[in-house]
Amino acid sequence: MQKTENPSANENAVKRRDFLKGGSLAAFMAMMGGIEITAQDKTLEVPKADPNFKEKPPAPPVNFGVIGLGTWGKELIGTLNRLPNAPIVAVCDNYEASLRRVGDTAPKASKHKDYKEVLDNKSVQAVIVATPTHLHKEIVLAALQAGKHVYCEAPLAHSEEDARVIALAAKNAPQLTFQVGLQNRGNPQHHHVFKFVRAEACGKLASGRGQWHKKQSWRRGSPNPERESALNWRLQKGSTTGLVGEQGIHQIDIASWYFNALPVAVTGFGSIMHWRDGREIPDTVSAVFEFPSGGRYTFEATLANSFDANYDVFHGTDAAVMMREQRAWMFKEVDSPLLGWEVYARKEEFFQETGIALVANATKLLAQGKKPAEGASDSDTTHNYALQEFIQNIADKKAPSAGYKEGFAASMLVIKAHEATMKNTRIELKKEMFQI
Repeated sequence: MQKTENPSANENAVKRRDFLKGGSLAAFMAMMGGIEITAQDKTLEVPKADPNFKEKPPAPPVNFGVIGLGTWGKELIGTLNRLPNAPIVAVCDNYEASLRRVGDTAPKASKHKDYKEVLDNKSVQAVIVATPTHLHKEIVLAALQAGKHVYCEAPLAHSEEDARVIALAAKNAPQLTFQVGLQNRGNPQHHHVFKFVRAEACGKLASGRGQWHKKQSWRRGSPNPERESALNWRLQKGSTTGLVGEQGIHQIDIASWYFNALPVAVTGFGSIMHWRDGREIPDTVSAVFEFPSGGRYTFEATLANSFDANYDVFHGTDAAVMMREQRAWMFKEVDSPLLGWEVYARKEEFFQETGIALVANATKLLAQGKKPAEGASDSDTTHNYALQEFIQNIADKKAPSAGYKEGFAASMLVIKAHEATMKNTRIELKKEMFQI
């Protein structure tokens, strides 16, 4: 007998799919009890807009050279173009077509196929190294030797040896600003949530979990076999740190920051579950990091499915904190102590959960008559924060929040985690491994 479909059930299913696909994150979290509040340093009252409010003037301009014009390099050029103090005076890529494609976005920049020509350019004050990970070392060392400030994308390198050499070179050049592209370190939202975690508003951290789901192959095509091989460096054993490193380093770095310690071991699992196209790197991975406190953080990523996208959640004995895109929520336990400030927040119940939204820079935004941007989730936002900090640090001669120490530690973590996922094994992480 043919099964009769239930039109009402189908209609409800479609509505649910449409909501999940098109509904705003704010609406979803409101249903979960996520209520907007603003956290203040000295008062629990919502401040009035200050008519005399003025933005801090931008730091003096820094002339940039961008080395590496792939997807990431082009995105960074877009971010630099939106900053008032980051003129691009030189760009470099060893592939002629890539140089031509940035003509409109960097019209005043000189174009080079050899990065050494960029370093010889006396007008270049700082360079962004956005090449594939395994090509970082030679360029970074030469840039520091040439007296250029360096912004190096994360991870530092694909191997322990190269990462250590880069970190040592940066350590030995204290007169130069060396910053690693750990995007979340300069993000006000993560600093804001970090204050709650460090103040033990969540109680003792018990565990954490992060994920990155995106159905895409990571494979890029070219009619030129040599070019195609160069483009697909992330899929080859000798040139990548895999999903856990090339993508997961930002979330894994936040876990070490929030747990206030480096992990003592990592257990990894990796498999090719979908893209059986000759790649050497798993398309689905999980890595479990063990911290000295006994807490664990699990990062898992897949190129086989996009559901539930990307987020991090940290579970404490009094509350959990969830971070998704540029927003965060706190979900308190029913037996957690009253902290005081949360009584000012409107709350909505959904099943047994109550969420309080944690918003960074609320005072500044209110003074400007603005609301925090909903869905400000693209990487341009985090690049913007990081590059602004880099330029300001050059002016102030101040150590960045993601300097060589932080960059080296995060790189070592993902290098070992990648090794664990390749071997499906557990690796102990000794303290001396992170010493420079």
